[in-house]
Amino acid sequence: MYTMSRAEAGTVAEPEARAETTATAPAVRRERLNRDRVLRSAVALADEAGIGAVSMRGLAKELGVVPMALYKHVADKDELLDGMVDVVIGEFAQADPSQDWKDRIRQRILAARRAVLRHPWARQAIESRTNRTPAVPGYMDSLAGEFRAGGFSADLTHHVMHALGNRIWGFSPELFEETRPADAQDQPPPDPQAQEALAREFAVRYPNILAIAMAATEGDLSRVGGGCDEQFEFEFALDLLLDGAERLHRQNWHSHELVVNANKPNPD
Repeated sequence: MYTMSRAEAGTVAEPEARAETTATAPAVRRERLNRDRVLRSAVALADEAGIGAVSMRGLAKELGVVPMALYKHVADKDELLDGMVDVVIGEFAQADPSQDWKDRIRQRILAARRAVLRHPWARQAIESRTNRTPAVPGYMDSLAGEFRAGGFSADLTHHVMHALGNRIWGFSPELFEETRPADAQDQPPPDPQAQEALAREFAVRYPNILAIAMAATEGDLSRVGGGCDEQFEFEFALDLLLDGAERLHRQNWHSHELVVNANKPNPD
């Protein structure tokens, strides 16, 4: 009678063992695709590579799915960008309810600024949106509600919100905003004689701008063009606006006064 050797027995048993192991091993589950995951992945992609890198095809590649899978959750790129803005707005922290109206508003706007600074692409996305999702007027309404809870009339709240403008989203257009060249740091320092000549020319043609530049750089004109402290300038303007709003509120100001005064005859 033929007896199977140990080596031959192992050869037969090995496939059976592999089959048993395969059958009992837990299956690796892929994370389920949903709208929240799509939007947060798009935000992460924009944070890493910029808003220009966000496309339906590129995002699908990041998620390891075919592009058509995304259309079950966002209709097109515009809806994707709208949703990304909603994610950023969702990061705007609420204020401490125990604080007064001015501190609450200041806290909320600075929280919005921190969120926008975390996502450098967000300003461009917010400014470019023409379709306002409920998150956008929802945030504006809640911020206006902070003024109303502080006793502001709807009239004054309307005009203060106009004055704040894009600052409620954490950014504002800068008066001297310039795009610096990419190789600015590699350029040699300015020639002192050329700086002096430029200063003399400015003293004649633009004396007030020169005075501002001297104050901003503490007299060191070689620092001109280095940019201002954007955070300081943002908070300075915000405090200026809120202090002015507080003064008008205490005076029971309303816009009708402007119409009446404008229609008054000039005594001269």
